[in-house]
Amino acid sequence: MNVLLGVTWLWLATTLGGLPIFFTKEVNERVNSLLMGIAAGIMLAASFFSLLLPAIEGGGTWVALAGFISGGAFLLILESAIPHFHVLKGLEGGTSSNLNTRSLKKLWLFILAIAIHNLPEGLSVGVGFASGNFKEALGLALGIGIQDIPEGFAVAAPLVTYGYSKFKAFLIASITGFLEVITGLLGYVALTLAKGLLPFALAFSAGAMIGVISKEVIPESHSGGNDRIATIGLFIGFSTMMILDVLLG
Repeated sequence: MNVLLGVTWLWLATTLGGLPIFFTKEVNERVNSLLMGIAAGIMLAASFFSLLLPAIEGGGTWVALAGFISGGAFLLILESAIPHFHVLKGLEGGTSSNLNTRSLKKLWLFILAIAIHNLPEGLSVGVGFASGNFKEALGLALGIGIQDIPEGFAVAAPLVTYGYSKFKAFLIASITGFLEVITGLLGYVALTLAKGLLPFALAFSAGAMIGVISKEVIPESHSGGNDRIATIGLFIGFSTMMILDVLLG
């Protein structure tokens, strides 16, 4: 029940983040960079305090290292294998030999990009609740949910720019949040059935999440030359997650 509430919160937070699109005429790039910086900081702190440290404590350095590297490698392989579209970098991943990307609408390629982005977030929360440490899992869920709020807006805003209606953009943002419910529950069920894999899985989630931070979130936050405000946001986000971990850990 706790894990269901936790992953549902992620979905609701993303949906909440998409709501301002109905009242926004123009996206402020500096505000977007600040919000993405905050998201990066929260994800970075969550990876370290809520995932890597418990992995090291539960399984030792080498198990945690193996999981961490595996998670990062998995994210990079996933991004290389699956065609997806980024607003900043355009089309990435896949080849014409394994999938005809021209047959896919840009919208679905964009959704695939968000799905790849959200996978480690939902997985980390599910794995966190599977650990049995409710307070730590709650802090992780709160932190990831908080960063999902600006992320919901970051999903909806580019879609409006590309000509989609505000309602459709909002709906898609909400759907991408629901993907975290699915991955979170899958992670929880898998780890409940195989408790011995918990330290590896925690580190795996951390590696995948840091891969997303480095490849997606930080570059997006620095777009438009707003690296200074994005860096301030990163410190705000990291500090927020660190405080949550201390209070609830």
